Amino acid sequence: MKKYIISIDQGTTSSRAILFDKHGRNCFQAQREVKCLFPQPGWVEADALSIWVSVVDVVNEVLIKANATMDDIDCIGITNQRETTVVWDKKTGRPVYNAIVWQSRQSLKICEELEEKKKNIQEKTGLLINPYFSASKIRFILDHIPNGQKRAENKELMFGTIDSWLIYMMSKGKVHATDVSNASRTLLFNIITMKWDEELCALFNIPMEILPKVYPSSYNYGPASYFSKNVNICGVAGDQQAALFGQTCFEKGESKNTYGTGCFMLLNIGSKPTLSHNGLLTTVAWQIGKKVTYALEGSVFVGGAVVQWLRDEMKMFEHSSDTEKLAFDGQGSNGVYFVPSFVGLGTPYWDNEVRGSIFGLTRGSNTNHLVAAALEGIAYQCKDVFEAMRSETDCCLKTLRVDGGATSNKYLMQFQSDILEVEIKLPQCLETTALGACYLAGLESGFFKNIEEIKSIHSYQATFKPCMDKKVAESLYEGWKKAIEATRVFKV
Repeated sequence: MKKYIISIDQGTTSSRAILFDKHGRNCFQAQREVKCLFPQPGWVEADALSIWVSVVDVVNEVLIKANATMDDIDCIGITNQRETTVVWDKKTGRPVYNAIVWQSRQSLKICEELEEKKKNIQEKTGLLINPYFSASKIRFILDHIPNGQKRAENKELMFGTIDSWLIYMMSKGKVHATDVSNASRTLLFNIITMKWDEELCALFNIPMEILPKVYPSSYNYGPASYFSKNVNICGVAGDQQAALFGQTCFEKGESKNTYGTGCFMLLNIGSKPTLSHNGLLTTVAWQIGKKVTYALEGSVFVGGAVVQWLRDEMKMFEHSSDTEKLAFDGQGSNGVYFVPSFVGLGTPYWDNEVRGSIFGLTRGSNTNHLVAAALEGIAYQCKDVFEAMRSETDCCLKTLRVDGGATSNKYLMQFQSDILEVEIKLPQCLETTALGACYLAGLESGFFKNIEEIKSIHSYQATFKPCMDKKVAESLYEGWKKAIEATRVFKV
């Protein structure tokens, strides 16, 4: 029996490799920073070759740390920053332009020109027309390289999200593929037919010949022959979908929330996609065999970033971890509301024009109250997403599984449970994105027998249960909605 699965977690600012064992335990890991490039205001790019080099480095390092070789590896799982776009030359295997990162706004004009098509696009993709997604990035690259359109039409170019790029490089150019979860984030993939859509490709004038083949998330993509001809790539998923799987949200109605710089909440909605009327995205969560699972997704733009702001710009404390004690010491926010809309508001508002605001200050307000209000502001924003999900599904949302750096803050987690009126579950392994890729790969390879075995080994380190009076929680949330309304009225 092989000892480990290698999970490769390629993110926006770093690449990591983690060795997981049969019990889903994080045994060894390695990490390398990935440099983002900012050639113009609003543009975010990266060197795709540097990304590949960083992945090679972390795979080699984690094997050295474990005193292991590829002979000890059962298979490889990949999870990745979604929507980031790479176009490369089919003959040379080299990128023709920098990777355009998901955060980049450089293709905004292309999206604005297609705004009248947004309803048709959402009906097919479950997404909003936005430079966030891959299609306009591809169009931008083809427009900004010599003879881009002609080369694409002549099948000289290949497109891929980061998973595709890594699969291609690991397979030494033998495999040009992606999984359904990543394909569903391109604006070119029809989540009803589960195929690349000719009409959508024509809309962006993107030749279908450059697109990768689409396979299930748990699937044998072939050997990672760059590392070993005997080790296969068996699981692929975009980072947020992988985290949903890593949180074992296998059943309809189960949800997870990742607390990072921003927050991403996903809800398993089962085998039928539901299109949102409240600013949520509908996405493919994963496919195993012929069974496709869908999810609703909501985004909070500023989560942990508000704590960084209080620390770095306002100098209110030295370490982010200090906020837990400060909030408890102040016994809450004392009527203060902090709307951290520094870069606009995400789900369900999608208002890019608003700015941050603070309400309810009195002469008795102090640092502790402001810190508590900031933490509560994170929880309230997640409540907004949660309520949007409740309004659009028949699922009974009783628990929320959480991960990300801010989950270490007990004040935030307890307040989140109180304001949502649901149980919050914090898993033993917080690397749920990489763990999801491991689970998907292991199901295909046989490292894990089935879903039931994965459920049996998955454990939790903490549970938070609501203990606030329901009327108090409702009153606090009403105050938040008034703060949101006032914030949206005042625009510079």
